[in-house]
Amino acid sequence: MLTNMTMRYQVIVGVVSLWLGMLASLAFAEPEYDIFNPCPDNWQIADGKWKIHDENRPQPPRVEPKSEAALRASAKAPADAVRLDLSKWKDTTIWFADGDGFASRPAPRDLFTNDAFGSCRLHVEWMAPADSNRTGQNRANSGVFLMSTYEVQILDTYENKTYADGMAGALYGVKPPDANALRPSGEWQYYDIWFKRPTFDAQGKMATPACVTVYINGILVQNNIPFDGVSVYQPREPYKKHADRLPLKVQYHNEQVAFRNVWIVPIDDDEVVAPAGPLGGFKPKQ
Repeated sequence: MLTNMTMRYQVIVGVVSLWLGMLASLAFAEPEYDIFNPCPDNWQIADGKWKIHDENRPQPPRVEPKSEAALRASAKAPADAVRLDLSKWKDTTIWFADGDGFASRPAPRDLFTNDAFGSCRLHVEWMAPADSNRTGQNRANSGVFLMSTYEVQILDTYENKTYADGMAGALYGVKPPDANALRPSGEWQYYDIWFKRPTFDAQGKMATPACVTVYINGILVQNNIPFDGVSVYQPREPYKKHADRLPLKVQYHNEQVAFRNVWIVPIDDDEVVAPAGPLGGFKPKQ
């Protein structure tokens, strides 16, 4: 039979061992990174879970897009929309009117709107060349840069594999789309984007991140997702304080991409609500 002294000793040893185990687990636990406390390795995304443009990152599933007929009503510009035909953009010398839209000539120059925008709803229809023989990131590469800074990727990824965070509908270098919902090359693709601009404190530090909800051809592919910072190829760049409104940018990369029916509706910061729900609500962990 164990004495009381022995039993007390065993209890004490057990408690001490438990505490030592807990301290060891805390010491060796992976830190939790996020947009407010980003991973110090800027070759990884802010939460540290993936390298930027990691070829091993899983590809999203293929989902059948909605038909153009099914999207016709939602693609119609509302009364308060600003229609962004070619006359609404700066320095369009290498771009040309194409029917009721515009397209890029093969020259390295992006498009910027004359007007500046912050939080908004944006509709863009684009089309990749039907006869392109390019692959990967070289196939109809473009992008929508909200506030000239935060990119939703445009790329022909219909039966064209690339790194997941560079696919059509990706927050470029941050997060792949939840689905690959593109139509075949040579057909019009519909983007519907709800965007909430970032805010900054008095010291210029990001207080709330830029975030988006994105639909491709009627399919939800990003649902209130924050940007890690400025959209660049790599390494990751942090947020940099900027004006409350900046021009919209459409990127020219390396192949002609056609656009039509581009329109934007400015929205008050507190009223950005997509069909999937409101945007924002991100706060630092306590």
